[in-house]
Amino acid sequence: MRPFDELITEAGQADVTGWGFGWLDGRATEERPPWRFVSLLSQHLGQADAALDLDTGGGEVLAEALGAAADRGDPTPATLVASEAWAPNAARARERLAPWGGRVVVPVDGALPVADASFVLVTARHPVAPAWSEIHRVLRPGGTYLAQHVGPGSAFELIEAFLGPQPEARTGRDPEDEAAQAHAAGLDVVELRTATCRMELHDVGAVVWLLRKCVWWVPDFSVDRYRGVLEDLDARLRAGARDDGTTSTPFVARSTRHLVVARQAG
Repeated sequence: MRPFDELITEAGQADVTGWGFGWLDGRATEERPPWRFVSLLSQHLGQADAALDLDTGGGEVLAEALGAAADRGDPTPATLVASEAWAPNAARARERLAPWGGRVVVPVDGALPVADASFVLVTARHPVAPAWSEIHRVLRPGGTYLAQHVGPGSAFELIEAFLGPQPEARTGRDPEDEAAQAHAAGLDVVELRTATCRMELHDVGAVVWLLRKCVWWVPDFSVDRYRGVLEDLDARLRAGARDDGTTSTPFVARSTRHLVVARQAG
């Protein structure tokens, strides 16, 4: 395994825009939920004439699903819009979605700059905080909300290594609570599935890169501020290092996800 300073310097300089995680190839793994969200998204997009993707990041997931739909010969939605609040991601999404005629909008104080009842399909993969009233507003009667949400206590083994125990924060993002909020906004939740998935981090660079990308996990994170924690994690990972640079004792965390399918009740 390469020296500590080399790993954290490399991770501190790497690009973290968008929602691609390819930088972690060979350094970290995460199981995927059994419902195969991108495949589900692709199937729904192939049947929708107007679709909106929320918190699209750099448009990576939406573009992958659109490509799969095109490979099947399915049409692209005639109206394709994505929302993204962070300017670097929005710029990347505009470029990535241009081949499908996609338009990227920026929410204003949480409100989407689109007309009422504009979409038959609203989607999201890991939305920051579902705005249920807005989702209800922009869906047509009978329209579908299809999303994969981050669940409660996700990756908290890693988060709490830096912040200490977070018992109250662990209870957030409860799928039943979110289903109740969706219902209160006028949506009928027709499917709610949950999954717990294993994450493995094999070097300290993967930890630094993840915390730079997912800034809400450890909001005050910097290498200097948490150097002691990072050094301890690095020593733990090196204890099981193999000749190929991987480790037999990775840092293990668990991500939680839930699939939400809801309908606009009209």
